[in-house]
Amino acid sequence: MYKLLRNILFLFPPETVHQFSMNILLVACKSGLFKKFIVNKFTVNEPGLGKSIWGISFRNPVGLGAGFDKNGHYLAALDCLGFGFVEIGTVTPLPQPGNDKPRLFRLPEDRALINRMGFNNEGVKIVAQRLRKWNRKNRGPGKKNPGLVIGGNIGKNKTTPNEEAWKDYETCFLELLDCVDYFVVNVSSPNTDGLRELQEKDALRNILTRLQLVNQKQPDSKPLLLKIAPDLSWQQIDDILALAGETGLNGLVVANTSISRDKLGKKGRERSEKIGPGGLSGAPLQQRSTEMIRYIRQKTDGKLPILGSGGIFDCKDAAEKFSAGAALVQVWTGFIYEGPSIIKNILRNGPKSNFPH
Repeated sequence: MYKLLRNILFLFPPETVHQFSMNILLVACKSGLFKKFIVNKFTVNEPGLGKSIWGISFRNPVGLGAGFDKNGHYLAALDCLGFGFVEIGTVTPLPQPGNDKPRLFRLPEDRALINRMGFNNEGVKIVAQRLRKWNRKNRGPGKKNPGLVIGGNIGKNKTTPNEEAWKDYETCFLELLDCVDYFVVNVSSPNTDGLRELQEKDALRNILTRLQLVNQKQPDSKPLLLKIAPDLSWQQIDDILALAGETGLNGLVVANTSISRDKLGKKGRERSEKIGPGGLSGAPLQQRSTEMIRYIRQKTDGKLPILGSGGIFDCKDAAEKFSAGAALVQVWTGFIYEGPSIIKNILRNGPKSNFPH
């Protein structure tokens, strides 16, 4: 059924279809009858799926990566689909429109996407207000527990020079502190000029150290994670792991989109040349992200929790990430290609032994 619908949706511009389909789903989830149907069809509530990490109870280990719901508009719909957690953002201090359109492209032959969105979002204050409203309505005393876990993916504004980037991350952190369950520092998107330079050890140390100083002053500190690029060398990964230990980082998201086109087929490479710059996601990142997860687990003796991301389309792909060392997994491109049933497929068809606890 979804394959037929996908063929129709793929006739239209990706960004337009994304907003249209999610708005339709959101409206449907506001109707008691349609909401019940959606929940029954896509949500899996079975013993053994839940897990606890950083003191947070996740109802299941399958989440939605950042970039899908940048502003927290679609939480009600994503909750109905059965995600264990959703990462909001990337959020910046000030609103920004992002890069010029078109900025999202499909590569169906490679089961991949290329995006150069550029941190388009409504700004941290508006996003925080929306999340507070969601939390008041859906979480807390008398509400379902564990419910949908919310992560906050934070970045810097395009116009902020790198030497002052730490201020943007701190602003977002403080504004979202009472709204999200964990934070992810995004310095690895290829779509903001100069951003990836912040992955270098000294620049990254400055950001993480300042954030942890603020975090430690809070009565309820939050887990702080770092999202890294799949294009890093092993030496760069070693530097980040050393820094993670130094700054008390709570985990890594492995990995962001790639600037490499090496894993694309001939048709995909030809199309990508016409598309131009942007971050590649989907099946071509599957092997690299799994290799990175395995390497990081071995280097840290499994003591640094990893959110595995990159090329997850079914239960087999998710199982590979868990086996490599991921504590949780995130889907994004796979969700576009496989549809809402991807969550049920992973949770119901994947052996429970593959789910780390």
